[in-house]
Amino acid sequence: MLNKTPNRLFIKLLVGFWLCSSVIIAAVALLPLMQQNYDRQAIPTQLQQLLAEAAAQLQSQQDFGQRNPMRALNSWLNRHPRFNNKHLKLYLLDSQDNLLNSHANTKLLRHFQLMVDDVGHPISHQFRNDLMFGPYKFSVKGQVYSLYGRFPEHHPRPWFLYLAEHKGLTLALAILLSGLLCGLLAWHLGKPLRLLKQSADAIASGNLTTRVDDAIAHRKDEIGQLAQAFNLMGDSIEAMVLAQQRLIGDISHELRTPLTRLQLALALARKQGLEGKELARIAHEADQLECLIAELLELSRVKANLPESRKLLELNETLDQVLGDAEFEAEHQGKVLHIQLPAELVFSHYPRPLSRAIENLLRNAIRYAKLNIWISAEVQNNRLHISILDDGLGVDAESLPHLFKPFYRPDSARQRDSGGWGLGMAIAAAAIAAHDGDIGAYQQAPNGLLLKISLPL
Repeated sequence: MLNKTPNRLFIKLLVGFWLCSSVIIAAVALLPLMQQNYDRQAIPTQLQQLLAEAAAQLQSQQDFGQRNPMRALNSWLNRHPRFNNKHLKLYLLDSQDNLLNSHANTKLLRHFQLMVDDVGHPISHQFRNDLMFGPYKFSVKGQVYSLYGRFPEHHPRPWFLYLAEHKGLTLALAILLSGLLCGLLAWHLGKPLRLLKQSADAIASGNLTTRVDDAIAHRKDEIGQLAQAFNLMGDSIEAMVLAQQRLIGDISHELRTPLTRLQLALALARKQGLEGKELARIAHEADQLECLIAELLELSRVKANLPESRKLLELNETLDQVLGDAEFEAEHQGKVLHIQLPAELVFSHYPRPLSRAIENLLRNAIRYAKLNIWISAEVQNNRLHISILDDGLGVDAESLPHLFKPFYRPDSARQRDSGGWGLGMAIAAAAIAAHDGDIGAYQQAPNGLLLKISLPL
């Protein structure tokens, strides 16, 4: 029994979506807050001292208010050892916010004033190419003035300010990050599920030894539990199928002993001169039972591990005897077998199972053909394709997928007078599967059945 584990898959999904939501919320909420905090930085001490020194210079002017005070102040800045090379600009405003500078750029200043009014105290703010700071308020002769400073130089801005100013980019980054998280989560959950599907497809195609990789089965979530359950199911199915095949083989072997005794008793009775319809009927049924047991043993042997090894032989060499017998049988029934096989086609295969498969399919085609049977082969994409076609009545479309199942006999004119047991096609399919090949049956227009075999080279 599988160990009970917490609902880890639910936890992973919950955490994944929670992280995605957190990324988006953080991008929307934190960036404006970071921008606001950055915009409201207090004036550094050195800039505050600069404004104080400039205000002191203005207050010391005897003729302040009678002529442009900024001329003398600019002269003082040019002589100042700390600021003569920094292109520092100062802006002087009266109590009515009238700019006393001449020919000054007021657009940036007005923008900065709005920021100061919103904060309520002196600040410094880095614009794209300018650093603004102020105001420093002072009074001269009872009049209040405000002094602002500006460094027209480029200073690097924090990255989050660039994102905050470009909402579209912020949204795109949030979508990208959340998409990466969701993609990682989807890959983490989707990869093992794809491997599970591949294993299920392999078992469905007849490869009962397929199991899910241990790396998936050892996971501590529900997918790991599913993989463990899948492997247990595979073990059970493989064991049941092997047991069924073993049972068929064992029963067939056990039936041969009383059947041999029955045939021996019939031979002794005939030797003693006993004849009659009943005895002939018993002999006929005994022969039929002998053929059935032989085919059951053949099917069991082909489905089990083949004792013989692959051999590198020509296709014509493997099928020579089979094709000769088929031509003789077709001619005896007044039919024609058309053979088109490539010369000198050498490949690795199991000679006996392959020849038995082709023999079963050819005899089936000869039995139900009206006049002609065709067998052909060609090589495409490193695979050998063998086709067997007859011009008989064909098979109902509903019966085509079941033709290769043991003991399946479609209820149609094609099988109505047949004396078989529905094992010949199953034996052929098992032999082709042993070669890692494929076999299929298709209705041919207007009449006939087409059998296609594909084998790897």
